[in-house]
Amino acid sequence: MKMRVSAVQYHLRTIRSFEEFAAQSEHYVKTAEEFGAEFVLFPEFFTTQLMSIGNGQGQALTINDLPDFTERYRELFVALAKRTKMHIIGGTHVTRQGDRLYNTAHLFYPDGTVGEQAKLHITPTEVQEWNMTPGEGLQVFETEKGTIAMLTCYDIEFPEIVRMAKAKGADVIFCPSCTDDRHGFYRVRYTSHARAVENQVYVVTTGTVGSLPTVDFMRANYGQAAVISPNDIPFPPRGILVEGEINDDMIVTADLDLELLYEVRERGSVTTWRDRRTDLYPDWN
Repeated sequence: MKMRVSAVQYHLRTIRSFEEFAAQSEHYVKTAEEFGAEFVLFPEFFTTQLMSIGNGQGQALTINDLPDFTERYRELFVALAKRTKMHIIGGTHVTRQGDRLYNTAHLFYPDGTVGEQAKLHITPTEVQEWNMTPGEGLQVFETEKGTIAMLTCYDIEFPEIVRMAKAKGADVIFCPSCTDDRHGFYRVRYTSHARAVENQVYVVTTGTVGSLPTVDFMRANYGQAAVISPNDIPFPPRGILVEGEINDDMIVTADLDLELLYEVRERGSVTTWRDRRTDLYPDWN
């Protein structure tokens, strides 16, 4: 089984209406469609661009205003997924449940179904500045091309949660990200490689680029998309199927061969998933 994936280096810029956001999002989806993508990944927090629309008094909207766009955001991406017949991982969008805010990844299926996965590990900035709440449980998502998981940015830095996703059957981890400097970017990038090696899975990651000068904590972005594989003979030696140019507005596309994953798990140079020592440390499932 093969699946073609695209990852969007979404360029954040100030906008004046939801329609501008919709047009930019549709541009990326149509571009991925032209490349024959079956899955397309947007970055974490890319909908913060909506905060730059402002309140009509020259001030940006706040994080508490962002969930007010949830219905329109979902309608937009449901329509795009149905029209293109693609699976769209719509980055993350801030949602509200009661009085709590969640950083929620969305999977839009071609039939209009929507899957959600709240971010499980919340950074200090998300807690202290935006009062975000961590999600409570991990899901994997069945698709016609295989089983996937959505783990957002900081989540990928925790080996246990990715091991749980693999134990639940995920072969591909989609990791939308948003980092504002090289330190944060490389934390996510290097741990994405580690998780691919440890669990013999693919990791598809991307981040925001550009800036939102009026939106607090979104003024600086440092991002690059990459499709990452295990480091074994059927794959590139560096474990990179494709990567973008850092901080450019662009899309990258690659084909994932799931049969190669199954092959290296059984007969690879190393068999890290099979060789885990559950007699010495607990398994995560």
